[in-house]
Amino acid sequence: MDLNILVLPGDGIGTEVTREAVRVLRHVAGKWNHPLHIAEGLLGGIAIHRTGSPFPEETARLAADADATLLGAVGLPEFDNCPPEKRPEKGLLGIRKALGVFANLRPVRAFAALLDSSPLKNALVEGTDMIIVRELTGGIYYGTPRGISGSGPETRAVNTMTYTRAEIERVSHVAFRLARGRRRKVTSVDKSNVLENSQLWRRVVTEIAVEYPDVALDHLLVDNCAMQLILNPRRFDVVLTENMFGDILSDEGAVLAGSIGMLPSASLGGRKPSGAWVGLYEPVHGSAPDIAGQNKANPLGAIGSVAAMLEYSFGLKEEAASVNAAIEAVLGSGRVTADLRPSGAPATTEQVGEAVCAAIG
Repeated sequence: MDLNILVLPGDGIGTEVTREAVRVLRHVAGKWNHPLHIAEGLLGGIAIHRTGSPFPEETARLAADADATLLGAVGLPEFDNCPPEKRPEKGLLGIRKALGVFANLRPVRAFAALLDSSPLKNALVEGTDMIIVRELTGGIYYGTPRGISGSGPETRAVNTMTYTRAEIERVSHVAFRLARGRRRKVTSVDKSNVLENSQLWRRVVTEIAVEYPDVALDHLLVDNCAMQLILNPRRFDVVLTENMFGDILSDEGAVLAGSIGMLPSASLGGRKPSGAWVGLYEPVHGSAPDIAGQNKANPLGAIGSVAAMLEYSFGLKEEAASVNAAIEAVLGSGRVTADLRPSGAPATTEQVGEAVCAAIG
């Protein structure tokens, strides 16, 4: 199968973890004889530096032509006080919208080798295996009106949380279909005791659930869900929620995995003419400029994102499984970066990538 992939290394450690993810991708393509075609583009802070835009037109063109896109990370402290349209994160929102990816899948799994890396007790974390399905193109991040107006004591900031029935329906179908291949349970998360937006969310999810009688549905308020993720994470199978809640809850999931560097993600939309699912794949972590260029960032989230790409955009389940199995083998070997190794000599970013390739064989 031809693999036509756009790589966007982004900012900070994004370039380092993406380099190792591409190393693994090339290794897999070679082993299974898949022709691999890689283009590289700019997104985020580096794109602002070189083009003046966090999401250049050339990057939009490359993304439209690719079957899947692999992203490192975006964000640099020097842009923290810039207006939203001039910040690196605007590029991330832009490419999501341009690709029409509406469902973000973030698996959270507690690996046996990392139980001691979590600040939670082993007995709480052991056995955790969930996917958080986050709606990605609606909600408060995109709603209008928005902005800051006025001056002095009358300065006012406005953001708008908005969803349509159609937006809720399509991401709900993704969650229920995923659950059918897992433990057949969906937990929908909202704030329906306060927000009308969430009241519509709960109503629509409940109606969609009727089409999946083999999948159990329960509802949680977002504050209770945040608490239950820590108190009883094994209760969750597929967690379905809107954009901002999913952003926050999936980062909380990093505590369960032992390090935010472990979490991959897949953002899915429609299908390309080739039949591949439109997909944007990226680790959950940020650009971590404080450790950028030091060859010590954890690349396993980025490598796990390659596994997700192989499965969801190309249907290559055997290849994806081999990458995930190699990640687990490397974790068991102890050849990991400093965030996962509190004592002893840690491996470098590059060494972890090489170890994953070796484990794949």
